[in-house]
Amino acid sequence: MWVLLRKEFFTFFNSLIAFLVIGSFLVMTGLLMWVFPETSVLEYGYADMDTFFSFTPYLFIFLIPGITMRSFAEEKKSGTLELLITRPLTDWQIVTAKFFAAWLLVAVALLPTLVYFISLYKLGDPPGNIDSPGVAGSYVGLLMLASVFCAAGILASLLSTNQIVAFVLAAFFCFLLFSGFDSFAALMQWSELSLRIKQFGLLYHYEAMSRGVIDSRDLIYILSLTAVLLLTAKTLLSSRTW
Repeated sequence: MWVLLRKEFFTFFNSLIAFLVIGSFLVMTGLLMWVFPETSVLEYGYADMDTFFSFTPYLFIFLIPGITMRSFAEEKKSGTLELLITRPLTDWQIVTAKFFAAWLLVAVALLPTLVYFISLYKLGDPPGNIDSPGVAGSYVGLLMLASVFCAAGILASLLSTNQIVAFVLAAFFCFLLFSGFDSFAALMQWSELSLRIKQFGLLYHYEAMSRGVIDSRDLIYILSLTAVLLLTAKTLLSSRTW
């Protein structure tokens, strides 16, 4: 499994995918954080990263499907999936290796954004006047969110042999899981029922972690959802032998 994980991870960097994804992500977040007047932290004068953590999940909805769309779709189209299956690997190991390779690439894309935190830490008046626990919790939330999106992307890639179709499906799954429940809850008239519906969505748990409080219930929900999506993907991969 580790050999396949390493191979998948470095395959991203052997093509333009990794550089396009990371470059696009850093350019967009940089423009939102420092350039665009409506969202620039330099305009409203507060040392916080709310802009970054508010917009990044929506960037993930499009960037992560761009990473995962070729995971299985390209393998099936080119006929190399059969070759991969003949190796001494279980279906679960194949799915998780591709999942962790995509998730690690997202983590690598997030690393340079620590420069934003360091810059705001220095720019604060006095220096260090920034909600560090909230920033740490938000980064954990982004990594957890990325795990669900990567799992959804892997599942979408298994559903089609066309990378574009896999991309669209993955983006739809990610949007539905992130803000679909919240949007549906807004239509409800009963506050108690509305809250219950919101709790099924990723946005509710992500916002909770962004406050700097890492609740075990939020972690269990996100990890369970990731496991369910990966298990579904593994079942689809195993269905070839049915």
